[in-house]
Amino acid sequence: MKSRTHRGLAACATLLASLFTLNAHAAFPEKTVRIVVPFAPGGATDVVARALGQRLSVLWKQQVLIDNKPGAGGNIGADFVAKAPADGYTLLLASPAEVAINPYLYAKMPFDPEKDLVPVSKAASAPLVLVVHPSVPAANLSELVTYLKGRPEGTPYASAGTGGPQHMAGEQFRTLTGTALTHVPYKGGAPAITDLLGGQVQMFFAGLPPALPHIKAGKLRALAITTTTPSSLIPGVPTVASVLPGFDFENWQGVFAPKGTPEAIVAQIARDMAAVSDKALAEQLASQGAAPAPLTPAQFAAFVQKERQKYSILVKASGAKVD
Repeated sequence: MKSRTHRGLAACATLLASLFTLNAHAAFPEKTVRIVVPFAPGGATDVVARALGQRLSVLWKQQVLIDNKPGAGGNIGADFVAKAPADGYTLLLASPAEVAINPYLYAKMPFDPEKDLVPVSKAASAPLVLVVHPSVPAANLSELVTYLKGRPEGTPYASAGTGGPQHMAGEQFRTLTGTALTHVPYKGGAPAITDLLGGQVQMFFAGLPPALPHIKAGKLRALAITTTTPSSLIPGVPTVASVLPGFDFENWQGVFAPKGTPEAIVAQIARDMAAVSDKALAEQLASQGAAPAPLTPAQFAAFVQKERQKYSILVKASGAKVD
């Protein structure tokens, strides 16, 4: 009888704990939520974070604080979130670098993205645009490939930094075309555009916002979009995949939480991100050439795993390494 009583009390305690947990999850969030951006203010990831945070704060009726923690290619901010309490109140808005590229690029990582962070949802997606200096004798992508193959000495292409999405897009292009390209890294997209305009480099997989004014002015020639679907922001420009099947490159941002964050909270944040991914958010993100791209946690986890597989090959092929 005593044993049955103990079992009954234990069952009640378990039930009460479950009910308490469910109530706690249902009340989320009850205080300020921090979204860590692992880059400086003003960049694409920061713009997406602030637009998303503004919409979520209205939905949640709680402040959403955007906390910029730049440095080490995004590793500083991502490491901060990886070591934060797993309660949903500290989130990371990541780019491909911190969670899919850096583990293969850096000789030593302060955290393990796969073990220490859990994917919540993709937030936004944007293509890159392949632009060339007007002196390059190529009116389309096929002509560019022919031109590059005739230059075995190599052709310089710019990136916004070693190991970043623009560098890796160039590496995928080099691999698929079998051309000799010479990577020239810059400290950001702005100086890369400046040197491209001056003819110091000949091609660049650029973000849409900084490239568009120069494309419209005829100072740069847009040859292709890196995603598998064209962009409405630059109509008439075909995809790289239309000439090079298998080429698929997007510059995305997504939300991650510390490993161990309750599944109910992860699921709620993902649902709420989808709920605010409406026309108003799309209009805000258009300034970055981006669009909302919400996914369920399971869908996002599968997407991130494919990105890691892709980048592991590309980083190795590039020979890039950061000590």
